[in-house]
Amino acid sequence: MDFTVVMAVVLCALTVPGFGDTGSGKAQSCSDIRQFYSGKGFNLNGVPQSEISGEHLRICPQGYTCCTSVMEDSLSNLSRTEMEGLIRDAGRALQASLNGQYKAFDDYFLDLLNRSESVLQESYNAALGSLYTQNTRVFSDLYTELRRYYRGSNINLEEVLNEFWARLLEKLFKGANGQYLIGDDYLECVSKQSETLRPFGDIPHDLKVKVTRTFVPARSFVQGLVVSGEVVRKVSQVPLSPECMRAIMKMTYCPHCRSLPSARPCASYCANVLKGCLANQADLNTEWRNLVDALMQVAVRFEGVSGVEVVVLSLPARILEAVTTMLDNIDTFNTKVFQACGNPREGGTSSTSLEELKKRKKVTLKDMTAEARVEKLISDVAWRLRDMQTYWVSLPSTLCSDRVATGTQANDKCWNGMTRARYLPEVMGDGLASQINNPEVEIDITKPDMTIRQQIMQLKIMTNRIKNAFNGNDVDFQDTSDDVSGSGSGMCTDENCPRGPRFMAPSTDRPKLYAYAPENKKVVKGSTNHNLPFIALYLLSLVTLVLWR
Repeated sequence: MDFTVVMAVVLCALTVPGFGDTGSGKAQSCSDIRQFYSGKGFNLNGVPQSEISGEHLRICPQGYTCCTSVMEDSLSNLSRTEMEGLIRDAGRALQASLNGQYKAFDDYFLDLLNRSESVLQESYNAALGSLYTQNTRVFSDLYTELRRYYRGSNINLEEVLNEFWARLLEKLFKGANGQYLIGDDYLECVSKQSETLRPFGDIPHDLKVKVTRTFVPARSFVQGLVVSGEVVRKVSQVPLSPECMRAIMKMTYCPHCRSLPSARPCASYCANVLKGCLANQADLNTEWRNLVDALMQVAVRFEGVSGVEVVVLSLPARILEAVTTMLDNIDTFNTKVFQACGNPREGGTSSTSLEELKKRKKVTLKDMTAEARVEKLISDVAWRLRDMQTYWVSLPSTLCSDRVATGTQANDKCWNGMTRARYLPEVMGDGLASQINNPEVEIDITKPDMTIRQQIMQLKIMTNRIKNAFNGNDVDFQDTSDDVSGSGSGMCTDENCPRGPRFMAPSTDRPKLYAYAPENKKVVKGSTNHNLPFIALYLLSLVTLVLWR
């Protein structure tokens, strides 16, 4: 055979295209992806009927394909929209959990205050008569200020309590000395004497310590839940990067372009893609766990004999005890005040007299012992908080296992980014710094997302404030966030919070790791290129045999 003819045959053979993964030599139909593409709401104009050469593709492998450039762009945008939707949905589910805890504790705490005030109103009217009915504002103002403080108003709790005792002393002194004309100047002198005479005994000091140790942590607890929800909302709305969009498209819809619609991404492949895409979010992990730990520590404080129920429900009894102490010793108190401030002028018109107060009825306040409700509430809150500790580092595996990837049992039949085969690269660690060698997503680890860094700082600030509150140090929450208020900003309503599955901590069993093979990304470029070396080798052997003959 003429050598020139033989070489021409070889060259022609080398340029004959191979089709699909089947090696059948026949272009495969694109009916599956046409149906799929139409089902996603796209127009079928320009969609191939059978596979075409894929040199135009910029994301998917450039072997024979059913996707045009327009289709690749459309599916790429769709994949980003869907993944961002999954991330937001996961965030809403976490917000719903936080909002549920916030609402449960908030309802519980406000109910305690309402019950406490109700008992005070019912009992004091019977115990003090006109002395109470003429001065109900003093007691109602105390509960109003306690509610405002709990809600996050910028007021000083110690000053609220001091103001209450000062006003109560004035009302009681004037009521016990109705026959005198007592002006503001004289009452100011009485107030100064109270520092040494201590008409209410040790109760104001004791109550201040207990109220502070209860209300400061309670306020910090609900504010911590508010800030947590706000952080989740903002971080869940951070858009995916262009590099991440390409990686998600390649993982999600390139199998359809390669006529492999049933091939789901390998679990380890999906893990690398989402660990890269959510690397900045994973960096929230440390401060997020610190905040959750602080919230759990504060929650435990609400239980027991010195817990929130005992303190709030004991307010009426302790205040009545203080009033009784003063009235029982009113003669001694009057004598010392008159000595220090002078005898007041007679001529008062009050119907309340000292003798009337001494004959007041002895009233036993309704028993309001703590219920088992608080133990169940705190137990539930602690369980839910513990459940969400690893949320940010668990998110990639949660999304992969629930919505995207195939099971580990199908390692040899999953989509590895190029074809249906085992995925070889090692799974990356969590966080931005661990993505320097991520084989699926190009990430500049020197440029963290600033929105997420700001939220990390918010978590750190909130954690420090909760720790201070746990130690009884009052803190101001007004500048915790640019749009967080004491009434629960950032917490979605029941109607807007979708119910979602709980996010469990990831399994401690790491996915099986395989030695990293750099060729995994570049060698397999499509079925046509994969078959050509074997065709060429066969033909060259045939030519050699012919020439030898």
